[in-house]
Amino acid sequence: MSNRTLINNISDILVFVKVANVRSFTTAAQLLGISRSAVGKSINRLEEQLSSRLMYRTTRSINLSEEGVIFYEHALKIINEVEEIESTLNKRNKTPEGRFRVDLPVSFGRMHVIPILFDFLSKWPEVEAEVTFSDYYSDLVRDGIDLAIRIGGNDDSRLIRKVLAPHRLITCASPNYLKNRGVPETPDDLFDHETLVFLHQGMPVSWHYQINNQCHDYRLKSRMLFHNSEALRDAALAGFGLIQVGAFLVGEQIRKGELIPVLESFCREEKPICAVYPTRHHLSQKVRKFIELIDDKWKGKAIWE
Repeated sequence: MSNRTLINNISDILVFVKVANVRSFTTAAQLLGISRSAVGKSINRLEEQLSSRLMYRTTRSINLSEEGVIFYEHALKIINEVEEIESTLNKRNKTPEGRFRVDLPVSFGRMHVIPILFDFLSKWPEVEAEVTFSDYYSDLVRDGIDLAIRIGGNDDSRLIRKVLAPHRLITCASPNYLKNRGVPETPDDLFDHETLVFLHQGMPVSWHYQINNQCHDYRLKSRMLFHNSEALRDAALAGFGLIQVGAFLVGEQIRKGELIPVLESFCREEKPICAVYPTRHHLSQKVRKFIELIDDKWKGKAIWE
């Protein structure tokens, strides 16, 4: 019997083993919740495909043939392995375990996701985490990543996208800088100010504003360019100029008065912070429980503000 045939007839093998155990079509049918006729058809299919008689049936007894004994021994191993696999998968479906590969934005991930990951690992000790940090969009399918957190993000039909929290950009500077250079009233005023710019993939990132219900991008010159957003924030704290960054990066500094927001009436809606993962079907408990924990912590809000 080929592997393909075995896979197609696993239910018939289950019926055969049950009949062999109880030596009765009627009792086997009752235990399996099927008709006696269905039991007989299963046995007949196996015998036809094996070209061997597996059982000798009389009105009073059922006995295994020599071939039936051999098949029973192997079938029992198959059933036991199937039950073991089922038990293992059921356990994995109930309890997160195994390697959990996560890809996070550098600053946002370190500041706001890693603390949640620590809670997750404390709650589920059978999980092993492998975390990568990148502000680029990695290929989750190619790289075998279970889950990525993305700010905005590209559209990839292979990925499921779940919104976790809103995202907005804040233009701000230190109190000393604004005291010395003045507060810009419109985005056009930025050309008369010191601006500190973030580099993404080697290119300066434009600043985004909404003016008269239209979106505008500003490409600004800067004497200081940064590949790291936390260093960019530190330069603003030191009074070197204005920055435009995600609210998640400067929420604490704004609450403390160390940075002052400007041009707030020109802020535009940005793409939200999302979890992305390769598939919706049979979603692993690692991914499911981690997203649930984030939802429980953030409740769909930008708590960093």
